[in-house]
Amino acid sequence: MQISFEVYPPRKEEDTPKLHEAILRLTELDPKFISVTFGAGGSSTRDSLSVLKFIRDNSTASPLAHLTCVGTTEEDAKGLVSEFLGEGISDFLALRGDLPEGKTHMPPGTLSRADQLVKLIGEARADRQGITAVAAFPNGHPESGNDRSDIAALLSKQEAGASFAITQLFFFAEDYLNFVSLARSRGVTMDLIPGIMPIVSPNRLSRVLELTGERKPEELAQRLGQAEDAASRREVGISWAASLVRELADADIDAVHLYAFNEYANVTEVLRRAGVV
Repeated sequence: MQISFEVYPPRKEEDTPKLHEAILRLTELDPKFISVTFGAGGSSTRDSLSVLKFIRDNSTASPLAHLTCVGTTEEDAKGLVSEFLGEGISDFLALRGDLPEGKTHMPPGTLSRADQLVKLIGEARADRQGITAVAAFPNGHPESGNDRSDIAALLSKQEAGASFAITQLFFFAEDYLNFVSLARSRGVTMDLIPGIMPIVSPNRLSRVLELTGERKPEELAQRLGQAEDAASRREVGISWAASLVRELADADIDAVHLYAFNEYANVTEVLRRAGVV
């Protein structure tokens, strides 16, 4: 099974050595790529680039740069892509990003959709080799409604040149498998890599549900709530995620992307228990 991971720029400079150690340990698992979020905790382009270059220089994994575009002019977006390309980073995860609170659309002359960013990246990359990943939503985007317009958006991203998609986290294998079937029926042919996050605390679960709009996994929430200490909660979260990976493997899914939270121990244990490493 192909594996990959997500990390984010350290929020404090003193956390950098810990992140570097995590990347090196994750590299030992032979991931295809390690993606780096953009702007986490107020970090800058420089912070993301620093992590991406560390991966480039110290890992066999490809560094995959997250980019968001909502509210950005085409000129500014091209400048940002060119800056990354100039540093030898040519693989991207093209994201729309969240609309500012209270906004339903962006000012004229700015980008508003991820497919626009996918096309722009392809044009800026020109003859260079590289991949452009995009996001997918097994249970629908919060803005997509019952008609699953998120799949139409996914198809537009594919047509704009996307290489593959990474899904938002989900808690049940059937949600992902049903999504894949629906996407295929509507013409999506690119790979749809499932995104898995070990949920090791009630606080993390609450935050994730708030950010994603996913439905609450009652059994997982109950187990986390009943666990007596941090070690017990970690066991609950790792066991749940490992079972999810095993179910996907049993369904002949051949790739998985893990949200690592800048740690290596939890995701490594998930993959070990799932029989992947």
